[in-house]
Amino acid sequence: MFKNKYYYFVAGLPDFSFDSTKLPFTVSEFKEILYKELKANDRKLIDKYFLKADTSNLLKLLEDNEAELEKLGVFSREELLNSITSVKKKGSAKNKNFPKIFELFIKQWLKEDAEAENKNWEDMLTSLYFDYGIEAKNSLLSRWFTLNLNIGNILAAIYSRKYDLDVKSVVIGDNHIANTIRANTKQRDFGLDEDEIDYLSTLTKISEETDIYERERKIDKIRWDWLEENTVFDYFNIEYLFAYLCKLQILERWVQLNAEEGERVFRELIANIKKDVKIPDEE
Repeated sequence: MFKNKYYYFVAGLPDFSFDSTKLPFTVSEFKEILYKELKANDRKLIDKYFLKADTSNLLKLLEDNEAELEKLGVFSREELLNSITSVKKKGSAKNKNFPKIFELFIKQWLKEDAEAENKNWEDMLTSLYFDYGIEAKNSLLSRWFTLNLNIGNILAAIYSRKYDLDVKSVVIGDNHIANTIRANTKQRDFGLDEDEIDYLSTLTKISEETDIYERERKIDKIRWDWLEENTVFDYFNIEYLFAYLCKLQILERWVQLNAEEGERVFRELIANIKKDVKIPDEE
């Protein structure tokens, strides 16, 4: 299958490493110059990555149409609000590029009995987003979504067991690993093994790390190493640029984050595991 090549663009990109302390440019700046170079079919692939911001923005706008939005989304505030209105009035969005998963989510949200259903809307939308990404026709993109879904579910399951929460309620998505965890909540490794998840033991050890800052950094190192290993033979193509983007976002996080914010990161992790559940304070 023919793939677009971006020889001059890639050749001019600055190098950086996981331990770099300075950004060559922000993710927002890179997105702007990247989109000027990409062919239409490759841009659609990268859009799937940036739709993560749109999931957050969509949820915010459903709650408050004047909410402050993340800047990396594919859709503008006006486009999201128009699509919400269109789905509400006509059952579908006018914008043909508006993802079907967003339409489905809006319909669920707008149901008269939505509040009575007591759903975790953020988890529902995140689950739809991951399933959508895994279905991408680009192998690297699909496997990247799978990696992150699996990491999130394994850690959520481990932490839920630690705090005596319902494991099934925090696992999202509908892939094999998610279903295996749900079916084996009582087993030590949730029915998983190294043949399926080659980073399982590493992830289990990381979950025991008491330093929250170091724990998060080690998780991101798994992601970084995965990108390196899975793009060894990719040069000048969309796979190389996608990996570059993902690594840049990881680096941006750590350049902006410092050790003093570790406690905040921890609280966010616990809050994301199970909203509105009271967790005993650690000794």
